[in-house]
Amino acid sequence: MNINQKNHSLGVARSVIREIFEYGNSRAAVVGRENVYDFSLGNPSVPSPACIDETIARLVKEDTCAIHSYTSAQGAPATRKSIADNINARFGETATMDDIYITCGAAASLTITLHAVCNQGDRVIAFAPFFPEYKVFSEGAGAEFTIVPPSSDFQINFEELEKVLDSKTKAVIINSPNNPSGAVLTEATIIRLANTLKEKSEQFGHPIYLISDEPYRELVYDPSVKVPYVTRYYDNTFVCYSYSKSLSLPGERIGYIFVCNRMENNRDAYAAVCGAGRMLGFVCAPSLMQKVISENQNAVADLETYKLNRDLLYNALTEYGYDCIRPDGAFYLFVKSPEPDAKEFCKKAMALDLLLVPSDSFGCEGYIRISYCVSTDMIKRSLPLFKKLMDENY
Repeated sequence: MNINQKNHSLGVARSVIREIFEYGNSRAAVVGRENVYDFSLGNPSVPSPACIDETIARLVKEDTCAIHSYTSAQGAPATRKSIADNINARFGETATMDDIYITCGAAASLTITLHAVCNQGDRVIAFAPFFPEYKVFSEGAGAEFTIVPPSSDFQINFEELEKVLDSKTKAVIINSPNNPSGAVLTEATIIRLANTLKEKSEQFGHPIYLISDEPYRELVYDPSVKVPYVTRYYDNTFVCYSYSKSLSLPGERIGYIFVCNRMENNRDAYAAVCGAGRMLGFVCAPSLMQKVISENQNAVADLETYKLNRDLLYNALTEYGYDCIRPDGAFYLFVKSPEPDAKEFCKKAMALDLLLVPSDSFGCEGYIRISYCVSTDMIKRSLPLFKKLMDENY
C-alpha cells in the first residue's frame, strides 16, 4: 500500500472517546436518543453567552466581503492586540500582538507549538492523566512521547519526573484544569515545576519549553480555587488557549498561542510558530470568529449548570459507593473503576446504555472518565443506572 502507514493507522482507529461517541449515535437510532446516556465527549451543553450570538448576528449583516476575507497568516492585528491586552490586564503580563498567533482551536495550537520546537528524536513529557491526542501530536512532530505516572493527589509526581528529564527533553506539557481528572495545579506545584525546569535547562545547556494547554482555564467552580498563569513563573512558556469551552464554541475552532515575550530567543520562537503554522496549513484562522472573540474577550458561558451537574453526580456516585476524585475545574468526573480493568467495567456500563470512557488511553489505568457537560435532566435519569451497576456487580 503506497501511502503513509502511520497516518493510515490513525485514520482507521479513532480515539476511544470518538469510538464511544459514534457508538452512542448508532445506539440512539435503535433505542431512542433519550435512552442513551452518553458521557463520552467533552461537548459543552450550556449555550454561548448572549453577546456572542448578538455579535455574530450584527457582523453578518455588515460587509460580507470584509468579514469573510483572509486575515494576516498569524491572525488579524486588531484581534491579536485585543488578546494581548486582555492577557496583560488579567495576568499582569507584557504581551504584544506580535507574541500572539491565532489558531483553529487548542489542537492546532498544540500541534503548531510542538512542530515549532521539536526536532526528530527530541523528548516531550506529559503527566498522566492527559488528553490522549498529546501522544499523537508529539509523535507527529517527530518527538518521543514520555509519560510521567500520576501522583496520589493528581498534582505532579516530581520523583518520577526527575527520572525522565534528560538532555533529549525539549518540552513538557501541562493541562490545568485537567482533562480528565478536573484537578487544578496549585501555585506551589507550578513554582516547583518552574524551578525544576530552570535547573535542568541550565544543566543541559538548552531551554526546556513548558507548553500550557488551557482550554478549561475559566471552568473553575469555587472562588478559593485559583489557576496560576504559568508565564508569571516560567519564561520559556507557550500558552495554548481555546475559546471552545469558555464560550461554548467547540465547533468554531478558534484559539491562540501566546509566546511569552521573556522567552529565550523570543523572536526566533515566534518565527518558528509562524513557520510551523505555514508548513501545516494552519494560517488565517476563521476570520468571522476572530472578529467575534476580539469584541468579547471577557465573556464566559454560564458555569452554574456545570457546577450543579458536578455536585449532583459527585454526591450521588459517592453515596452509591464509587470512589470519585472531586474536580475543581473542567467538566469531567474521574472515578476509580470498581474493578481493576476499567474497560471491562465500561462494557458492563454500556450494557445499560451508560457510555463511559475507560482511562487507559489517558495514561492512567483503573479509572473512568464521565463528562458531565450534559443536560442535568440526563444526569438525573442516569443515576438509577449507576446505582444498579454498582449494586448488581460489586
